[in-house]
Amino acid sequence: MQDKMTFLSEGIIKTLQTNHQSIATAESCTGGLLAYQFTAIAGASEVFLGGIVSYTDKIKHQCLGVPKELLECYGAVSEPVVRAMLEGVFRVFGVTYAMATSGVAGPSGGSAQNPVGTVYIGVQRYGLEPIVERHLLTGERKEIQHQSCQIALERLAKISKFC
Repeated sequence: MQDKMTFLSEGIIKTLQTNHQSIATAESCTGGLLAYQFTAIAGASEVFLGGIVSYTDKIKHQCLGVPKELLECYGAVSEPVVRAMLEGVFRVFGVTYAMATSGVAGPSGGSAQNPVGTVYIGVQRYGLEPIVERHLLTGERKEIQHQSCQIALERLAKISKFC
């Protein structure tokens, strides 16, 4: 039986192939799991150009160009930083679609402002406004990571017209 993430990934890849479009990711709390959802599908290399696992602020700044001021003012787990991560994906990869995640998967690391389970998920088509949402997810670390990926794929499916 095919799981929902595989179903979504396959549909998105087929849609992007048909429309000669591309995608790349920038991930923090999901640690490459989102990129894996694409690379697990045969033929993904036609549309998935790559991903950056920017697990630290330093890498968010160096590789994606997230301004230090945003990281210092808002913190890595924030809407402004995820928006900047999306911009970085477009700049680095030159793709049609960008996805970004940043959050607190736990079991530690949470705060009053961003408790464990807080995840910001961003998707964007180049030239259009980004969609960045804050989610409060529950469960163990892996469950939060998987939920984050599923939500990100659902949002991308919607804007890419797969669903």
